[in-house]
Amino acid sequence: MVHYFLLMYNLISFSGIFIIMASAWVLSSDRKVINWRVIFWGTVLQLVFALFIFVVPAGSKVFLIVNDAVVKVLDSATAGTRFLFGRLALPPGTKNEAGEESLGFILAFQALPTIIFFASLMAGLYYLGIMPRLIKLFSKAFTKLMRISGAESLSVSSNIFVGVEANMTVLPYLKTMTRSELCTILAAGMSTTASSVLALYVFLLRDKFPTIAGHLVSASVISAIAAIVLSKIILPETGSPLTLGLDVEPHYEKESSLMEAVINGANEGVKMLVGIVALLLSFLGIVALADYLLSGAGTTLNGLAGINMDWSLKGLLGYLFYPLTLIIGVPPADAFEVSKLIGERAVLTEVKAYQDLAVLISTGALKHPRSAVLAAYALCGFAHVASLAIFVGGTAALAPSRTKDLSEVGLRALIAATLACLMTAAVAGTFFIEGSILIGK
Repeated sequence: MVHYFLLMYNLISFSGIFIIMASAWVLSSDRKVINWRVIFWGTVLQLVFALFIFVVPAGSKVFLIVNDAVVKVLDSATAGTRFLFGRLALPPGTKNEAGEESLGFILAFQALPTIIFFASLMAGLYYLGIMPRLIKLFSKAFTKLMRISGAESLSVSSNIFVGVEANMTVLPYLKTMTRSELCTILAAGMSTTASSVLALYVFLLRDKFPTIAGHLVSASVISAIAAIVLSKIILPETGSPLTLGLDVEPHYEKESSLMEAVINGANEGVKMLVGIVALLLSFLGIVALADYLLSGAGTTLNGLAGINMDWSLKGLLGYLFYPLTLIIGVPPADAFEVSKLIGERAVLTEVKAYQDLAVLISTGALKHPRSAVLAAYALCGFAHVASLAIFVGGTAALAPSRTKDLSEVGLRALIAATLACLMTAAVAGTFFIEGSILIGK
């Protein structure tokens, strides 16, 4: 009987993939234009990748190797923070060489500084040519199988590893891209996550979820493909992309030395860190004010109607995302908690949502291991209001003549990105097995 219920959730997740695509079609700008090649190969690529990771023994081994590698690199990243901040940088439950105990988890001193290290590391890998080769590998596969333009394929592939700067790789093509191409590159940017910020999520969750690094790497790959599928449904291609079906080379300015690349990467990491801190400070304050106003009105309405409804912004968005959370295969016992996390990500960024996911896992509030895994996949992306401004503004700065088009397709791209993250969770839920080694102890 237990096995039957577990299989039922897998089937629900599988069905959710197509329900999400149907939802995107309802919101499409042109329901008569359907690119079946993108839908077919995009769906196949996601399922094959997830099948390899979750079911094939060799794939599980690769998953664990990647997870361990990311964790070891992250441990190296904390050397600088421990030197600079001492006890403040010690993770909870640990001691330093002098026997001093940690003061508890402090986001600003333990997790956020890892962004600078990973930004610097990625810059070094770019200089050495490792990242461009990986990006080209993904780009060729997307272009040939789904027959999308080489420019958008290259941008989507770059977004698997980096953030808004991914569009620098297609700088020469931004001025001539179609609106559908622009929607795709924005959706890919908001549905994936930069490796530097991914390290932050790993830091937040690894004590409660030991294999989280591998899952987040997998999520970024699957979400990139999902973004292509859903953006092409929401804003179908009706133009004539100049690089349709063609392979294009990434455009980037190479530094004169590895040291210069590392230094520039660190400086970019500082900018990213400051941006994240600014967003958290402002948005947390704004949402707190909104919650104060909503809770006052909600208390009155609850009393008049005789109901017990959560009127916080997080709670209201939780109600909105609740049906979609059930659709991706989250058990009903945990669905509202997970839907609130997804709603929270939409307004407070994924950093706060992952923090709250860590609390839910550590307190045992989530009754099924499946719920934590699917939540980790669904939250892995920049699909929130703040990033809409960042990605539209950042891309418009590279191609000022396309500012109007970017602004007009931005909201559709955000919707596509949000649905892409949910589709990624549904794909993972299709193959998730209780007791899998991919959960960790």
